[in-house]
Amino acid sequence: MNETKTFSLDYEDNLDIAWCPGCGNFGILNLLKKTLEEIENLNPENFVLVSGIGQAAKIPHYFKTNFFNGLHGRALPAATAIKATRPDLTVIAESGEGDMYGEGGNHFIHTIRRNINITNIVHDNMIYGLTKGQASPTTQTGMTTPVQVNGVILKPFNPIAVAIATGATFVARGSVTDPKTTTEIIKEAIKHPGYALVDIYQPCVTFNKINTFKWFKDHTYKLDEKYDYTNKEEAIKLALKEDEFPLGIIYKNTERKPFDEQLSIYKNTKEPLYKRQRNLKRIEEFINSKK
Repeated sequence: MNETKTFSLDYEDNLDIAWCPGCGNFGILNLLKKTLEEIENLNPENFVLVSGIGQAAKIPHYFKTNFFNGLHGRALPAATAIKATRPDLTVIAESGEGDMYGEGGNHFIHTIRRNINITNIVHDNMIYGLTKGQASPTTQTGMTTPVQVNGVILKPFNPIAVAIATGATFVARGSVTDPKTTTEIIKEAIKHPGYALVDIYQPCVTFNKINTFKWFKDHTYKLDEKYDYTNKEEAIKLALKEDEFPLGIIYKNTERKPFDEQLSIYKNTKEPLYKRQRNLKRIEEFINSKK
């Protein structure tokens, strides 16, 4: 029996979803549900979605599974804690680019450094949509907003280049304009033993009139099958391109051990601590030795 069908697309169809009609988040929600359905032995009981604050961060509300919806920018530390204590679970941390790269920027860097075995999906629409259209970390230079009325003066944050440069072991970019490629990327990211970044382009149809569906189609291309994603130098070159953006796995290596495989408590078994037999005599001896 295939239990993966419990991630049914029919579930939650009658919910009042809090996104604008035409929002790119719908595309990510649909392709993520389809992707999860197709992953063998994955079901709501052994899966956790973690998010912070923002429109994208509402996505766990539309799944019947375990989820943690926390503070602004704090999805990654919560996901790290969950994976560290329950290495048997599949964990996805998911939020927008403001939550992950702005408020959560420091956590982004240190989650990469730890190489925690989670998938980090970032909805990247280049704007703060929940708070009505201020510049986000990835907003392009020159764009005018209700706050940056004379145009954004800063260069956009480059998550792909930063992730590769700081040691991420799986770095990819998808787009709702190419759901087939994005689905393949997410499957590979979930299978990857270590931290996996999947930055997904998706338009904010209400507050970003520049980076539209057409704009993302016109400014992205799918990486050739012959592209060698283990070549770090080539990956950095691709990441630094500012006019046309590649879709696919941009960089991957499996040489670094994930965080939980380096913890001594999981050296002999992956069984979570709370399930293990307690030896009260040894605990008592340890306490007494400290008196």
